[in-house]
Amino acid sequence: MAGKGKIAANERRKAVVARYAERRAELKRIVRTGTPEERAAAVRELARQPRDASATRVRNRDSVDGRPRGYLRTFGLSRIRFRQMAHRGELPGVTKASW
Repeated sequence: MAGKGKIAANERRKAVVARYAERRAELKRIVRTGTPEERAAAVRELARQPRDASATRVRNRDSVDGRPRGYLRTFGLSRIRFRQMAHRGELPGVTKASW
């Protein structure tokens, strides 16, 4: 189980990313296609934004206990939690392999 502070910080980052997402996308488009002066201004503005506004700062965590490692994106769970839930039959469509 991850510490509550780590989980809370990650949730705050998600909120900041959502708040700045539209403006960051616009600035990145300007950096790709604008004139050199527009590009320089866009880069400066991107640098002035909070660090947590970048989506790469958000960590994928297990939705049940917040474990940061061994995350399975399809299910939103860590490998350990996935295995436990699959064995109990709590994941629809997931069966144990046998051959």
